[in-house]
Amino acid sequence: MPDLSIDFAGIKAPNPFWLASAPPTNSGYQVMKAFDAGWGGAVWKTLGVPVVNVSSRYGGVNYRDKRLVGFNNIELISDRPLADNLREIEEVKKRFPNHAVIASLMVQSRQEWHDIVRASQDAGADGLELNFGCPHGMCERGMGSAVGQEPQVLQMITEWVMEVAKVPVIVKLTPNISDITEPAQAARRAGANAISLINTIQSIVGVDIDQFAPYPIVDGQGTNGGYCGPAVKPIALNMLKNCAQHPDVRLPISGIGGIENWRDAVEHILLGASSVQICTAAMHFGFGIIRELTSGLEQYMLDKGFNTIYDFVGKALPNMRHWEDLNMKYKVTAHIHEEKCIGCQLCYTACEDGAHQAIRLNAGTRVPEIIEENCVGCNLCSLVCPVEECITMDRTDDGTQHLTWKQRTDAGTIPTEFNDEKAGGRHHWVPEPAAALGKERHKTLPGRARVISGETELPVA
Repeated sequence: MPDLSIDFAGIKAPNPFWLASAPPTNSGYQVMKAFDAGWGGAVWKTLGVPVVNVSSRYGGVNYRDKRLVGFNNIELISDRPLADNLREIEEVKKRFPNHAVIASLMVQSRQEWHDIVRASQDAGADGLELNFGCPHGMCERGMGSAVGQEPQVLQMITEWVMEVAKVPVIVKLTPNISDITEPAQAARRAGANAISLINTIQSIVGVDIDQFAPYPIVDGQGTNGGYCGPAVKPIALNMLKNCAQHPDVRLPISGIGGIENWRDAVEHILLGASSVQICTAAMHFGFGIIRELTSGLEQYMLDKGFNTIYDFVGKALPNMRHWEDLNMKYKVTAHIHEEKCIGCQLCYTACEDGAHQAIRLNAGTRVPEIIEENCVGCNLCSLVCPVEECITMDRTDDGTQHLTWKQRTDAGTIPTEFNDEKAGGRHHWVPEPAAALGKERHKTLPGRARVISGETELPVA
């Protein structure tokens, strides 16, 4: 079997799946339950001067029949006394000595940082995570993302921590910044051992249109919170990639953001993460998801011939290029597999109204037809199709040519004038504007189809 164990910047764990610092790691009871279920590590809910939280703390974004595609919280750091948390950290480490327990920390003064670092180490924490990412409540007090958005301040505080730290230090970065690599570089300059990203995204998940207040509602009012869950994965992956590729970062990365299943975890690892942290999925489905996470990852590694996590950490990074370096001679065209088509014609509607008018409807059939000479290979039809593999994007170039925008720029063959003949869409067929009139009013009814008449379509009985 593949070896799932990791050594993350000196922090050892039986597998790369850690619970992120959040409500699931609020107590020793929860962390022990998670470890007993199979989790490899946990980042304790952020320790500091205890807070007082409000009631009504979470909000969610549902999409059609899916609950909590996005999740929002206005909860702050731990509201439990530091001594209670430290005692439970010590208890967990005694029971699970081979699992990773990381203390997440957030305080203000240099002395407070020194004191809490020493106390966490004395309790047996395997590592420290500096919370420079919280985007609500704590940032208003000069902590959390207020630090993460100021690389010089982040560097100074991290240097304070490194003065007394005897265990690996992870700096947790905020996504609420233009360029996340700047604080990442500051963390490295300060001597941090690793970084983790992303923390939650400052957000408002919705507004009650009857009470006129944002969710979650606290006595008729609300505030911005931190957004996480499956919806943030694309943002997390991009920021992870940026840090992993930057030549002046070069630190181990713990990937966070939108991880719900083993595939999500693999994507983070392929873009440079060597551990992953999960919160929303555990809050939604419970600690038992670890069984699917570990078994899925093991099977993937078996299928690919990977023996350890490090065999594929960052393996997708060489294929991440700037747009100007992509091959402009590569060509794909949509292909509709008639035997799988259910006749919903959503591909036609999407292409007709939102893309390149490269699909037609023909009389006597509900199966649309691709107009190959007009298809630009944008993928939209395959993305909206509700049937898997009904529409595939098939390569139609011969694979022998390679030409990038950068090469065209160097050769002087790019469009440079408003009406340049070299424009990419110059000879792409587009219907005359007046041909659109009446089409939406006479849209196809269920069980009917339309025929093509010249450049217009007419309803038929």
